[in-house]
Amino acid sequence: MTRYLLLLYGLLIPFVSFSQEFKISGYVKDNNNQPIAYANVVLIVTNENPEFGDTTDDSGKFLIDGVSSGNYKLKVSFLGYKEFLKDINLESDVDLGTMVLEESLQELDGVTIVTKKPTVKRMVDRLVFNVENSTISNDNVLEVLKYTPGVLIVDDKIKIKNSTPTVYINDKKVHLSSNEVIQLLEGTNASGIKSIEVITNPPAKYEAEGGAVLNIVTSKNIISGYNGSAFGNYKQGHEFPKYSFGTSHFFKTNKLNTYLNYSISPRKDFSQILQKINFIENGNTMSTWESDFEKVEKSANQNINANIDYEINANNLLSFSALTILAPRNNSKTTSNAVAEIYNSNQLLDSTQSTLNKKVNETINTSIDLNYVHKFKEDGEKITVSLHHTDFDDSSYQDVSTTYLYPGGATNPRNNKFQTFTSQEIKLYTGQVDYELQTGVSGMFESGLKFSSIDSDNILTQYDFDNGVKVEDLDNSDQFLYDEKNYASYVSYSQDWDDWSLKTGLRFEYTEIMGNSISTGQTNKSNYAKLFPSLSISKTLNDKNELYLNYSRRIYRPRYSLLNPFKYFFTDNSYIVGDPKLVPQIDDTFTLGYTFNNNYTFEFYYRNENNPILEYIYQDNDDNLLIYKRTNLDQSISYGLDFITYKQILNWWTIYSVSSIFYYENNFFTPDSSSIFTTDIWSFYTEINNYLSLLKDKTLTTDVSFVYSSPTSYGPERTSSSSSLNINIKKTFWNNRASLNLGVTDVFNNQNYSSTIKYLNQDNYSDLRRETRLFVLGFNYKFGNVFLKNRERHAELEERNRLD
Repeated sequence: MTRYLLLLYGLLIPFVSFSQEFKISGYVKDNNNQPIAYANVVLIVTNENPEFGDTTDDSGKFLIDGVSSGNYKLKVSFLGYKEFLKDINLESDVDLGTMVLEESLQELDGVTIVTKKPTVKRMVDRLVFNVENSTISNDNVLEVLKYTPGVLIVDDKIKIKNSTPTVYINDKKVHLSSNEVIQLLEGTNASGIKSIEVITNPPAKYEAEGGAVLNIVTSKNIISGYNGSAFGNYKQGHEFPKYSFGTSHFFKTNKLNTYLNYSISPRKDFSQILQKINFIENGNTMSTWESDFEKVEKSANQNINANIDYEINANNLLSFSALTILAPRNNSKTTSNAVAEIYNSNQLLDSTQSTLNKKVNETINTSIDLNYVHKFKEDGEKITVSLHHTDFDDSSYQDVSTTYLYPGGATNPRNNKFQTFTSQEIKLYTGQVDYELQTGVSGMFESGLKFSSIDSDNILTQYDFDNGVKVEDLDNSDQFLYDEKNYASYVSYSQDWDDWSLKTGLRFEYTEIMGNSISTGQTNKSNYAKLFPSLSISKTLNDKNELYLNYSRRIYRPRYSLLNPFKYFFTDNSYIVGDPKLVPQIDDTFTLGYTFNNNYTFEFYYRNENNPILEYIYQDNDDNLLIYKRTNLDQSISYGLDFITYKQILNWWTIYSVSSIFYYENNFFTPDSSSIFTTDIWSFYTEINNYLSLLKDKTLTTDVSFVYSSPTSYGPERTSSSSSLNINIKKTFWNNRASLNLGVTDVFNNQNYSSTIKYLNQDNYSDLRRETRLFVLGFNYKFGNVFLKNRERHAELEERNRLD
């Protein structure tokens, strides 16, 4: 196409040359190859007055047309960067390609300090929150996520668009549980973070598993020598204190870049569930159970994270990283006390049972990554080879004793005692090859192959006591073996035009599964092949308005624990059980968005969930059992309208807000029949964050946030509304080397909620109470060669450019 345009242009030259008017175009980017939007590009003649000019768009592109032939000086400027100057002798149209702006540095006593405000940039398939060297980089990574548009941290859970995202670090999936991810991020200092990418429509390069992707991009340590940091946090709840301490260390030579992080989080957590269950037969309530369940969890999890980058030469980089999460047995203990009052059909007290559950747990989760990157001679072409191994080992032991009492306190001889031992060993191996090729100035082709193998060995052994003699319960003991192999390939292409941006891709995955229950001899085999298309397209209407459309198909495979058919008893009358016949959930999501005035975004979305996976409470009314089941629903659909804004109101006040009104409909099979039962609800959610700088030098900041969620429904369960007001004040000291923060989360203690399941012969209610109101005190201190000396700057920037 380019050749034909050039030919046409050549044919037209004789007819238009008399006008002598030409155009100049190009792109403006930073040292990290990121586009710089709203940069000023002007042409200056000999009198130093601007003659022509333009402002770059979101892709960094500019176009100056209607320029007469002659000699000019091109000047590109943007706040925080050095001016770029270039002499131009204009005799024809000129495409300047990409021009790179260097950061503008402030020198103080021979030390160079770079401090920036975090910035937000919307790309065709993601939102990028740049935090490197910003005013919030003193915090840990979890705290930085609280500032990130589109990300919500509630009750130590990460949410994007009301679902749990898959967390990546430098485009590598983090193979940790949700709780372990929280611990990792809370124990990692943010000084090494370059940006946070919120990818609500993951492209084909990412695994098809899960919904949104949260990609944490680390910066290359450009400072030769050593620097580090230390942090600590204290949180006081209604019952118990919680602590966390950590330290990070960086060391760099010309070719070697190393990183080591360690943190520990000793804490106690209290929770309480008040529960009421009506056991129904033929429409009549035969008995009612009212329970008070209190639990105290003690833990002191440790996180060790290390990374080594070795630059073989300018075109070859070798990286090794290791991550270990430790939950030692001596510090991982849970004590639960459940008291249940049982009433007969006349609502008279029939008996009382008290259950004491003491549990110890031990977990070692280690992952190792080896990566090799080769850059070809052609700019923008590279290949990456990645190998990964995860070794997960978890074991637990519980001792459960139940005392039964008649009304009045007399002892019932039904007293019971049992013990349970469980272990789970998971070994995960993956290998991946990715290829990238830049096509033209703004095009990118990507492709890749991936193989993963998962082996899981699960053991449950339950022991009963007969007249004080310990006997294995063979009916509730089993070994479950699970093997999964996944083969994947993908292609992806992105391109920017004058006003359009496109990213499209197709991922293919083939999965083989085998589950084997040793005690029952039951084997389940299955295989399936799926295609996962993705599309992101945006249209820039003008410098302040943008329209975009996204589509993606995603898969949610059952977690290994959900497939385990064991009955794991909590008490004599409650247990959790998996289902080896669970099938994957497939989601199709469409999003239509409009951004107005660069600060206000409206999004309409529609999501269709096929075979959604659900854990819910089911009553066995015949045996008075409460069963936590894992099952597939038939179908769920949801659609809604989101409003998002991230705007600086005043020089000292920035606000981020998201509000959503949405409809959710669930269709599921009732446990006692093959008929489909439907629940639906309209819900509302809002989050408002205010970031305030209270001093002229911006060393004192205050964050005030409010979150509200109206009643919601999923499957047969409906939850109540909840809200949370959070306040945090932070002061930085010693030229940004240290910071101290003080705050309160959930000031009015309204974040707890209740849930109800009521349909047909199911009728139960739960009221959950946790330590959500917390007094928080934290500190952070950076030491070593924190700031880069001026004489090192030029060489180190060149090195960073080679590595990025």
